[in-house]
Amino acid sequence: MYKPNTVWTWSFLLITFIQAAIVLALEAYVFAIFEEALKNNSDTVSNSTNQAYTKTIPTFLTLYIFGLLYQLVLVWDALRMKNTIQIIGLCMYNVGLLIYAGVQWDQIKTATIVLQGSPSDPDVWNDLVPFLIAIPCILALGTILVSGVAWKLYDEFSWTIYKHISADLKMKRRYLTFQIYIAFLKFDFFFFLGFTIQFLVIVVNYADPEFGLTVAAVPITIGILVMAAYWTRRENKLGMSVIIFLFFAALAYFIFKLVRMYNGPKVFEYLPVRKSLTTFAVITVILIILTIGNAIACTMNFNKGLKPHITHRKIESEEEKPYMTEMNANLSHGPVPSRMTID
Repeated sequence: MYKPNTVWTWSFLLITFIQAAIVLALEAYVFAIFEEALKNNSDTVSNSTNQAYTKTIPTFLTLYIFGLLYQLVLVWDALRMKNTIQIIGLCMYNVGLLIYAGVQWDQIKTATIVLQGSPSDPDVWNDLVPFLIAIPCILALGTILVSGVAWKLYDEFSWTIYKHISADLKMKRRYLTFQIYIAFLKFDFFFFLGFTIQFLVIVVNYADPEFGLTVAAVPITIGILVMAAYWTRRENKLGMSVIIFLFFAALAYFIFKLVRMYNGPKVFEYLPVRKSLTTFAVITVILIILTIGNAIACTMNFNKGLKPHITHRKIESEEEKPYMTEMNANLSHGPVPSRMTID
């Protein structure tokens, strides 16, 4: 099992871990205050119109738990594979969590006012304000720190990548495209699932057929992302054609949901979490577009010598382990030519 072995790898892991622990503690405290307020306003909560607002903070807390724990997994994975692209992506991921913390402020304020019946009793909101300010501040500090460490890790990992890809610029570009594509798939997973969780918990009625379809979309989405990576590694053009088509279908779905939040007969159903859903939907649409572009680029790189570097094999010797990257951790059993062909 991988363990960080340098000052900067340990720093990157510890910063994200400490950030996750503090933010989750603050979110848990916000949740406790909110739940206590609900008990004291049972008459307002019993109103069916306000039921969705009672789920706002629990949903935020669930997403932060999932998002921060998933970030730790991605950090460990990026350090293990010495993947500089994923390290940079994690810095941007932290920015996404920061933006979401800003959206949370407005959504929770609205929910608090609605569930109190009027803004005349500001005690609950005043109790929450210091913690809602602290969360984005901690995430902003964490983003600055991980960005600085990421710069050091880029220098640290660059020699490892050069050592295993040699000086073939075309092959390095192909491998870079592959790394970017795989990183996008990993981040797609969180934003796809984050949007779906909010949609299921707050918006969709259990009796609505759309609920069953949305639940079914979760394993299908996971399957698509897994197969997207698999067909790329196997350089299967037919499989990638299907995957690209499904990505376009997903793009259409999220654009449809985005438009539906602001137009049509169900607009009121989205009001409790419309801003957070919009944030997730916009980020997801951008990610899908970028993923499609990289999927096409990866497909165009098929049969040009990259496959032996990204199919699986075990590390042959202990000496190689400190230099493991996402490429040489997945070398094939067959020998890899020492000289690269130039197209």
